[in-house]
Amino acid sequence: MKGIGIFPNWKKEHEVLEIISRIISYCSREDIRVYLPETKEAKIPTGAEFLPLDQFVGSVDVVIVLGGDGTILRVARELNGTNLPILGVNLGQMGFLAEVEPPALEAALQQLQNGEYKTRHRLMLSARVYRHDRLIGEYTALNDVVITKGPFSRIIYVDTYVNDKHLESYPSDGIIVATPTGSTGYSLSAGGPIVNPALDVMIITPICPHLLHHRSVIVSSSERVLIRTQTRQSDVVLTIDGQIGLPIEDDDLVQVTRAPVTTPLIQLHGTDFYTLLHRKLAKVIRREPERV
Repeated sequence: MKGIGIFPNWKKEHEVLEIISRIISYCSREDIRVYLPETKEAKIPTGAEFLPLDQFVGSVDVVIVLGGDGTILRVARELNGTNLPILGVNLGQMGFLAEVEPPALEAALQQLQNGEYKTRHRLMLSARVYRHDRLIGEYTALNDVVITKGPFSRIIYVDTYVNDKHLESYPSDGIIVATPTGSTGYSLSAGGPIVNPALDVMIITPICPHLLHHRSVIVSSSERVLIRTQTRQSDVVLTIDGQIGLPIEDDDLVQVTRAPVTTPLIQLHGTDFYTLLHRKLAKVIRREPERV
């Protein structure tokens, strides 16, 4: 490897600096350069260099993200279209997207250097919002596209179509369209299934539906999901990966399709989706204390 990019969550500064120091120590021995995106949040650690985001392509072989799933989701959108493979080091809670726990960092770096990994391209979603037939917003999501009511709203009615065919009108608190990657996120907490990220599908999950027979529906990623809200209330919001928000008005149309780009996540040798899933779910069952 000629270079490694590090994208830290600076809100976890103490943990982040310790991990960066370990990466720099390893890379200095192996003559690998270390780069961080330019930021005003922290001083550059000794042994690393700041680099503009648009110069990462061609300078680094892999990107290491230090944080939880939220940090990985943010970085995936920032690197959208670059095709740079991402490896997550979990400094968060569940960390479904993170391959590596901090104690295994050096072993993971050795595997990266030896090429003992695969790159798994994760499906992303494209969301377009139309108001009176005019495009007012366009977004890309790795986890999910969510339409939800505000904290003081009554239920909203969500008309949902697949390929222009009426699927259901959900009286509910909202609706989630998730990727298989996002199936372990909000969709799971709303009663949706866990889906292997190798599958090319989208998961449609109503949030707190007011009819008992309403359940998640899995559709092909080649299909188009159209959602139209029917509510007179102004506090309805579209969110992208839980991090970007747009107020939705009555009769707005949200179109969700497969995005033309993917997110390449690194899978180290000896790990797989089911092993990772078992480890993360067992962590919840045992109620192990989590990092704050």
